[in-house]
Amino acid sequence: MWTEIPNLRHLRAFVAAVEHGGATRAAERVHLSQPAVTQALAKLEVRLGTKLFAVGADGMQPTALGRVFHERVARALALLEGGAREALRGESRAPNGGFAHFERLLTVAQLRALAAMQFNRNFSLAARELQLSQPSIHRAARDLERLMGATLFIATRQGVELTPAAAVFARQAALAHAELLQGFAEVSEQLDADPGQLVIGSMPFARTTLLPSALNALSRVRPRARVKVISAPYDGLLSRLRHGVIDFLIGALRDPPPIDDIVQEPLFDDPLSIVVRRGHPLTLRNSVSREGLIDYPWVVPAEETPTRAVFHKLFSPDDVARMPGGVFETSSLVLLRGLLTGSDRLALLSARQAQYELDQGLLALAPFRVPIGARRIGLTFRRGWRPTPTQALLLDFLRRAQPDAAPAAIDYREIE
Repeated sequence: MWTEIPNLRHLRAFVAAVEHGGATRAAERVHLSQPAVTQALAKLEVRLGTKLFAVGADGMQPTALGRVFHERVARALALLEGGAREALRGESRAPNGGFAHFERLLTVAQLRALAAMQFNRNFSLAARELQLSQPSIHRAARDLERLMGATLFIATRQGVELTPAAAVFARQAALAHAELLQGFAEVSEQLDADPGQLVIGSMPFARTTLLPSALNALSRVRPRARVKVISAPYDGLLSRLRHGVIDFLIGALRDPPPIDDIVQEPLFDDPLSIVVRRGHPLTLRNSVSREGLIDYPWVVPAEETPTRAVFHKLFSPDDVARMPGGVFETSSLVLLRGLLTGSDRLALLSARQAQYELDQGLLALAPFRVPIGARRIGLTFRRGWRPTPTQALLLDFLRRAQPDAAPAAIDYREIE
């Protein structure tokens, strides 16, 4: 993280040049010489492969791509500034320590160290991840503490823990980093170059047909698009989303949303079925009662998932205690398929999610209509997230790939 980001003072100089009409006034705002600002702008233009300013009779004016990039950089710097205020709110700072606007003095090296420590909680592991020496990581971390005037890292028996102030600032810094990457990708995409990498968090339902269909459609119109799909439990995906590692999530929505800094967009409701192996005794009946389902062992999804909540509504703890063979828990469709095909176990599952196995005759549906708990499938975003054109295109494909009618279009310029 932060390895792709240029000097932060150069980015501040760029924003100042756009907002104050040229290099001279920008130099005054960021406390650099005019030649230094001019050189910083030139380096950014080389990095982006395009002109960011046009010089005319009315002075320096941002080009169309300059305005696009400015909006992203301004949002990133605002995140750093807001994160700084939030981190130090109520935090007792060292006497005569710290700077009033320390975020304006930050370096990329310090933010890289903070990001690495956030996920590794160990200076040696952080240094290994960044391919730097441990003393350099340690020095950058302590420099950051000096600028903030607050303790950020506490040694424990398990490693190094981030203080609440550090955790708050680290998340906002991660979002600023994601915003800058979006800016580079957006400019590159408009130059018909590399549109950057899209990172999607996928829950089990979307991995079978919904996401593959949308990704195949995207590749036909954006053959250069690079996509990374991360599969993990919901809590892990949500954390990555909130830290800017993932662009958006696709899968079962939570009711109510677990935190107020995310936005959920429903796509369709997906009913659940009782799925069993081909030739299961239940498939030989015309119907089965809820009591009849208790006579068999079960495979259930993880706790805190919408499907597990439906299972608990269907069966009381006493019912579960009566189920023979114990209850197995897994969120892996591959493992679930193996457990079902090799036994008489039952599973509560979306028929769409098991469509391939049903079509191939590996699995079948028991004659029981689940009376409750159709899951709501949809998209989850960070509040205020603004997708690039390629990301917005993939979102549109996802909405069109879903089996039911799509909801009214939303303004993807910014997810509010």
